[in-house]
Amino acid sequence: MKSLHRPDLYCWSIFDEARNVDFHSICWVRPNGNVLIDPLPLSPHDLGHLADLGGADHVVVTNSDHTRAAETMKALWGSTIYGPRAEAGAFHADRWLCDGEEIVPGLVALELHGSKTPGELALLLHDTTLITGDLIRAHRAGSLMMLPDAKLQDRDLAIASVRRLASLPGIDTVLVGDGWQVFGRGAQALAELAAHAERVSP
Repeated sequence: MKSLHRPDLYCWSIFDEARNVDFHSICWVRPNGNVLIDPLPLSPHDLGHLADLGGADHVVVTNSDHTRAAETMKALWGSTIYGPRAEAGAFHADRWLCDGEEIVPGLVALELHGSKTPGELALLLHDTTLITGDLIRAHRAGSLMMLPDAKLQDRDLAIASVRRLASLPGIDTVLVGDGWQVFGRGAQALAELAAHAERVSP
């Protein structure tokens, strides 16, 4: 797994040829049990790295299209699987998360609306790192984008969700599920995305 901007954060990826972007998964290493977010299958090397780091006590799935290797992680490590409350029953989860709920100390679930699945989650880590699933992505380095209109359930609600995230104080990093990560200028990139989405609204 690759080191990120903090010594306790790692990432592993799979390149999607259809979209020409990387899909990402995140590992947060913590003394009281590691957290995986939208875990993709791991190579033998990355699986060994994860084992060396202590495995995975918690697996957060941001939406039903990102279940990926969650059940494999549960089988390997006995992980607790978390998912968005609005998709309760759409896949297996041990706990369904509400907006504003603290998953473990320092990691808060934020419920988004209007994306391709109901109640997609974004995750806020220590008020400075935002982790997104599908609604917010980055197919070009240095800037964020929204899921294409054709895949949105409700564009106005999606824009409102982006605006809400852009209003959060102190975001310096945005770790996206799809595409390029944004380091050091997360708040600015979110504000630019919200402004652009509003300008091009039909």
